[in-house]
Amino acid sequence: MHRQKGFTLIELLVVIAIIALLMGILLPILRKAKEQGKDVVCRNNMRQIGLGANFYAEHYDLYIPRSAEWGGAIEPWFQLFMPFLAQQPRDGDYRSVEIFRCPSYPDKEQTVCYVVNGWGREDSDGWRMGSLPTKLTDCHSPAFTIYLADNEDGPWRTIIRNATDRDVTRCDVFHPDHLPSSDSQDTVRGRRVARARHKNGCNCLFLDWHVGWMAAEEMTPEMWSFGE
Repeated sequence: MHRQKGFTLIELLVVIAIIALLMGILLPILRKAKEQGKDVVCRNNMRQIGLGANFYAEHYDLYIPRSAEWGGAIEPWFQLFMPFLAQQPRDGDYRSVEIFRCPSYPDKEQTVCYVVNGWGREDSDGWRMGSLPTKLTDCHSPAFTIYLADNEDGPWRTIIRNATDRDVTRCDVFHPDHLPSSDSQDTVRGRRVARARHKNGCNCLFLDWHVGWMAAEEMTPEMWSFGE
């Protein structure tokens, strides 16, 4: 009779230990690769939005939309750009256009994952809202001026589920407290630009339509000003 050979308990424990060690090494690498993949998708989204914004500007005498509310009506940028995008919406619904969503945004119900430049002239209370559409030629430094950035998430940030939501008007940036360096979590005056959506910063679409990553501490109010 021949005795069947098998693994001893010690050998099994060694194999399990090796597998556990490899998993401990590989999982952080896979997690990092997954986040890098989401970052690439986010940047590509912004590039496509930039193309749509450029086509829109060419069609409307170089004007681009700023804040969602102007002239008593709500007309958010993502609605206005839809006819000029490569991906056409289903039944005219912006929610079917994937490029408006960053895959790294934690709450998947959020339909608008980017905030728009609404920076304008300072009023007597220190607010700098510029709600009217603005000509691209009014911007002094388009390569250094941010048009869109990652939308912050948190209990003070509202989830936009429809284009008619009144809170869509809170998806613009027009005050220093809206920037990622701010610690304010006020509904109106709190941080609106993501502090750490991608690594320790966020992605930005600039007014010359290039996309770049920016560390939270490097973003300044001057980067949102058209030069007014």
